[in-house]
This record gives sequence, C-alpha cells and structure tokens, in this order.
Amino acid sequence: MQIYISDAGVIATTYVLYRLAMTQGLTWVLCIYGVPLLIVNGFIVLITLMHHTHASLPHYDSSEWDYLRGALATVDRDYGILNKVFHNVTDTHVLHHIFSYISHYHAMEATNAIKPLLGDYYQVDDTPIIKAMWRDTKECIYVEKDEGSQGRGVYWYKNKL
Repeated sequence: MQIYISDAGVIATTYVLYRLAMTQGLTWVLCIYGVPLLIVNGFIVLITLMHHTHASLPHYDSSEWDYLRGALATVDRDYGILNKVFHNVTDTHVLHHIFSYISHYHAMEATNAIKPLLGDYYQVDDTPIIKAMWRDTKECIYVEKDEGSQGRGVYWYKNKL
C-alpha cells in the first residue's frame, strides 16, 4: 500500500510540475524547482560521501561487523558556516550513527558528551571541506583487506594497486 501511495505522490508531483510548466514556463519551473533540487541533492551526496570516506575509517565484512563498529565507521567534518545551515548534521555525524533519535538541537551537546567516552574511537577531520574532498577522493579509491587482521574481515581504503 505504501508503494501505491508513493507512486501517487510521484504522479501528483509530476502533474503539478507539468501544469506549472504549461502556465509559468519550463524555465520558471527549472529555476524555482529544478535548480534548488539539484543543489540540495548535491549537498546530500557530498555530505554522505565525506562522512563515510576517510583513510582512517575501517570497513567490515559480515564476519566482523556489528552495530557499534558500523556506527563508528564515520567521521565528523567541519563545513564552516554550513554547519549551522545544515543543523549540525555535518559535525555531529558520529553521534547520529550511535543515537539517531537525538534531535539536532541537542546534537552538539550530546557530541561533546560522547567525545571523551569514545576517546580514540571518535573520528573528526577539521580539514577544510574542499581540500578534504579532493584528498579523500584521490586517496580512498577502493578497500582492501587488512594484512594484520589474520583472516578477519577488516578492510581499509587504498589508492595504489
């Protein structure tokens, strides 16, 4: 039933956009709806990529993965002024993975509370985001099994064959 409701929503949105394009013009719809949609989705992809891509983050296969290891395989990043624009989703992402139900207006307080508890398991990268994006997309090409894990399923990012 939820699929049908979702389909109805997509069809209704498409119809409204079509009607708007017919009355206001395609250019108007692209400027008012299309461009903001691309920008928001671009940020979602960038934020997701940057929170889960860092040379210090391990990856696990099914033999080693558990909830806490998976939750801690992320990094908080500083997006400057955009931290406030994004309601601190960008610099409280580790907390989000552990306690996803905490509201964004308590996220900084909660992040500051868990940092000392997590110690070395808390990952943060204060590199400016453009520089970090360039570095991590060059250095984190693929994952390879950790040689020191004695057959266990721990993987690390590599960039050389």
